[in-house]
Parts: sequence; structure tokens; C-alpha cells
Amino acid sequence: MMKSASGAHWINGEWIASGGATQFEAISPVDGAVIGNAPEGGRETAEAAIAAARRAFFGSDWAHSPRLRADVLLKQAAAVEAHNADLSRLLSMETGKLISVARLEIAAAASELRYYAGLARAIGGRMLEVEPGVYSHLVREPAGVVAVITPWNAPAILLVRSLGPALAAGCTVVLKPAPQSALFHTAFVRCLAEVAELPVGVLNSFCEQGSAGGECLVTSPDVDVLSFTGSSAVGRKIMMAASGTLKRLNLELGGKAPALVFDDCDADAVAPQLATAALILTGQQCTALSRVLVHESRYDALTQALRRALTAMPVGRSDDERSKIGPLIDVRARDRVQHLVETHADNALLQGRVPASLPASGAYLSPSLLAIEDLESPVIQDEIFGPVLNIERFTTEAEAVTKANATRYGLSASVWTHDLDRAYRVSRALRSGTVWLNDHNKLFPEAETGGHRDSGFGRLHGIDGLNEFLSTKHIYHRFGRLRGHA
Repeated sequence: MMKSASGAHWINGEWIASGGATQFEAISPVDGAVIGNAPEGGRETAEAAIAAARRAFFGSDWAHSPRLRADVLLKQAAAVEAHNADLSRLLSMETGKLISVARLEIAAAASELRYYAGLARAIGGRMLEVEPGVYSHLVREPAGVVAVITPWNAPAILLVRSLGPALAAGCTVVLKPAPQSALFHTAFVRCLAEVAELPVGVLNSFCEQGSAGGECLVTSPDVDVLSFTGSSAVGRKIMMAASGTLKRLNLELGGKAPALVFDDCDADAVAPQLATAALILTGQQCTALSRVLVHESRYDALTQALRRALTAMPVGRSDDERSKIGPLIDVRARDRVQHLVETHADNALLQGRVPASLPASGAYLSPSLLAIEDLESPVIQDEIFGPVLNIERFTTEAEAVTKANATRYGLSASVWTHDLDRAYRVSRALRSGTVWLNDHNKLFPEAETGGHRDSGFGRLHGIDGLNEFLSTKHIYHRFGRLRGHA
């Protein structure tokens, strides 16, 4: 067991370890142990963070110093990289993420910071002569104060993919993590905030188990942009609550990723890849594979191959290098998913159970494979966020696409075929922000991600991720023309 850790607020260049008398506990899903505590923020804490960010935006050179911003981002990346081992252990213990995956997430966060450090020095506008002697200058400016609200399932990379472009653009930022990852978030922010060149107030963060501080970020007229990653239900509430200020929103919400497997695929070769795609973060990722749509001629073969592949992935402690599936985020989440599976036991080709060999106070559940064809079923329509995969069949390309598009989600999908023409036809017809060909869950800084419909709007990663935090200003001027010269 690792030593106890503590959460803290970082506001206006100072650590605040106590939020009055109120603290909340961090409970590890690995074994149910209390591994630390964090201060409970609230409206006053959020208001102090917003005020600090606003002072820094208007009172420092941050918004006008791209070289400084690039330098800070590079040093933040180096600090994160230098602390990978400690950050990974804490991330694994607090959220149940496999230690090997935690290491990769920390490395990916450093990579993303470096990517936006490069873009920070490449923000340009354009000048055009609209008529003789009359010019329009289009300037790209930072949007202002940004609030970033992040979930617990990937608290480093899902933070950095908003924070990196926001800082590169010249914005100042207030961060609010999910309470389930407050300890890790504090340790991670320490790497970012203690870069000496970072002006006071540019970066602020507070912990909270309740919702008062988050509601303040959403409704405050002093927050210009809000970037939220989380459930579609909460995203809808944020849209309604933010309407009074007309602030800019960037929302990445839920997903229900389908994989379309065509008749030219080898079931035994594809099944292990599909199983891995479904069980990333124990299925607790918005892009995790949730539905397998397979051509009817390969249905029986793929069903058997998937059962073997899922069964072959051992469930274990997140700090055990041999584990392929860790715990869910907490016992409540495990019980919710287990109840869903039990409700559909008649359709279970493989029914997940709580492993007897692991700590009873942990949040472990082995994977399930369901076979439900009813498109109205909650198994097909709702985001499960757990180790559950559903298999469905199709006959034609058109039927496959129709079934894949039959939910309100449109975040990601994958197409599995050796026919490149078919792969492109189908990928263009899918209503998903990302489509992978013969692969799944490939995400990196250079390529934008985002969704349609209930999966939200806006894009993160890539150049479009930077544009989410920039505004265009039109400056008009009549210079006139010099006439009569040789």
C-alpha cells in the first residue's frame, strides 16, 4: 500500500490544503482502503480561482507572450515526464487504472504539452486589402478565462488536451477535477504549477466532492470558455445553466462505439483486438468498444472467438503487471453494471461475476458478452461504462451502417475489412467523429477528436483543439494609397 496522499487547491500561486473544516476521503477501488483526503471547495473557492485567473489575463503579459507560453509548456512536459513513476502509482491506486496504462497516460500527457508548445509560437492572423487602400486585419486572440472540468477515468490526458491548447492560446485557466481523482490531480497540477516562469494566477485549481464550485464555473460571467468532459446528462445541464452568460462551450460527452466486422475478416485474428478495445480502462472510456456488429456469415465464429478472448484476459489488482482488467472506479459502479448484466442473463453468452480471489472490498467484475438484437434495448442505447460487450449481426453494408447509427451517440467507431473501398464507403456513412480502420482507440495529440449528437460538440487535440480557445478580431483601417510615384 502506498503512503497516504493529500489533495489541495492551487489558487493565485498558493497551495491551500484546507477547505475550512470539510475534507473528503479518497477510497481506492483496488481494495477499498482510504488512501488520502482532499479539501472540499465550493462557490467561494471557485470565485477566488476565477478572480485570480481574470487578474492574470488582464494584468500580465501571458496573453501576449507566445515564446513564454511555449517555454512554460515545455517545462511542464519535462516535469510531468520526470515524475511519471510516482504519478502512475498514485493514478493506478486512486482510480484502479492498470499501472502499465497509467504510465502510458502520463507519457501521452507530456507529449500533448509538447505538441501545444510548438503551436503556441505559430498562431497567426491574416491581412487582406478589401478595396484600394482599405485593409482588414484578422487577429487571433486568446478567448479569456477558461474553466476545465474533467472526469476521473483519464485525469491526466483529458485535462491536458484542454489545458494545453488553452495555455498555448494565451488563456488563463481554472481546473476542477472529479473527486474520484482529486489526489492524483493535485500531484499532477503540482508538476504544472511550480514551473517558475508561469505567471501567478494563470493556472488555478480546486477540489470538490459537491457541485457548488462547478456550478459557479458554469454560470459565472467571468468565465469565457468552459471545456467539459463527462456524461451526456451532465452536459445537457451545463448547456442550460450556461445559457445565461452565453459563454463558449466545448463538450465531449458519452459514447457507444460500434465495430463493424465484415465477412472477409478472420474471427480468431480480430477477436483479441476487439476484446482489448472493449476492456480498455475496464470499459470505462467513452471511446471503448461497446457493440460488435458482425456479418451474419461470421457471427458464430466471432462469438466463440470473443468468448475465448474475453475469458483469457485476467482480472486483477491495478498494480499487478499481469492484470489485463482492473477494478471499476468504485463498488457502486460495479454493482450497477453487474445488475444490468443479471437483468439480461438470458442473452448472456458470457456473464461477468465478482471474482472470489480478489479483495471483496475492491470493485472487480469480470467481462460479459451479450447477444441482443433489439435496437431499443438499453444495452444498445445507453452508455454502460463497464466491461460489457454486445454482439449483433447484419447482412448488408447498408444494414450495418443503419444499425451502427441507431443510437444518439456519435463519438467513435471502427470498421474491420480488407476491402479499402468498402472501408471508406462505410466510414463516411457513419455518424461518428472518429472512425478507425482495422483498429480501435488510437488517439494522439495531432488528430482532432469529438462527437456528434449526444456525444457533444467541439474538437480537442490537433489544431482545431487550439481554435476552441481562440477568438478572431477584425481590425479595419483605411491607409489610403500612395499615387503618382515612379
